[in-house]
Formats: sequence, C-alpha cells, structure tokens
Amino acid sequence: MRALIVSDNLFEDSELLTPWRRLLEEGVEVIIAAKAPGTITGKHGSQVEATLALAEVEATAFDLLLLPGGRAPDLLRREEALLALVRAFFASGKVVAAICHGPLILVSAGVLSGRQATCHRSVAGELKKAGCAYRDAAVVVDQNLITSRLPADLPLFLGEVLRQVRRP
Repeated sequence: MRALIVSDNLFEDSELLTPWRRLLEEGVEVIIAAKAPGTITGKHGSQVEATLALAEVEATAFDLLLLPGGRAPDLLRREEALLALVRAFFASGKVVAAICHGPLILVSAGVLSGRQATCHRSVAGELKKAGCAYRDAAVVVDQNLITSRLPADLPLFLGEVLRQVRRP
C-alpha cells in the first residue's frame, strides 16, 4: 500500500502530520509531493520533506491520495499536474481523501459534480457551485471519496481512511 500526500507551504500542520504519522504506523508507505521537492512549512511552523515534484508523480504508483487543508490547497489548485493527478485517481476509482480546504483542489479538478462531500464551511459554497451535495458532517464518504471539515474531525476522518486502506 502506497499513499501520496500532496501539499505545499502553508499547509495546516495537524491535517498533514497526523495522517502521515498514522499511515506510517499502519505500515503504509507514504510519499509527500509538492510543487517542487524540498522542505515545505506549515502555517504553524512544522516542516516536512516533499520528495517528489507534482510533475513527477504517477497516479498508478499510489493507492491513496490525501489532500490536507490550510492555505496550500488554494495555492495548489492552479497546478495542472495536480489536477490531472486527481482526475486520474478518480478515473481509476482509487481512494481520495481531503480535509478542510483540501476539497478546493477537487473543485478545480472538476470531479465533484454529483458527489457528496464536506469541507471547511468557508468554502462550502464552492463545492455547491461545482455540483456537489455539500453535507455539514464530521466525515462524508461517497464511494472512493472521503472528506472532512477541520482538525477536530481528524479521528473520524482517519478512521474512514484507514478502513479504506485496510480493504483487500
């Protein structure tokens, strides 16, 4: 099992670090990708190493895509390499998990029409405009898509992510 976390500077620290550590505890190989390889820094000062540039990522090499929130999603949602990657994950039915502002990337990729999802309430209008049935819930699962609202929802969010990861 291989998971890909995509983020960049100004990520929400807990929304990247907590899933990363929890997936590693489960024995999942986790790779972090950003616009360019190197150190990325969260809103609260945490630093992690992105080992891949978005342009280098092959969707076929991963089983799970995780999109943390913070300010990074709004900056990344214009990256065509990331949007193509998201579309490839959806086309193949692979698990995509996004929390807080992470679903903004899904809006830009055009994959939410007819789906159910949640996000930080400040961006709920964008999901609705994209044809998504927005639900204000701690976690929303719609087939291969798992979404959550904010750091307080991480336990439930990760519970659903791990349930998907553990499936044969």
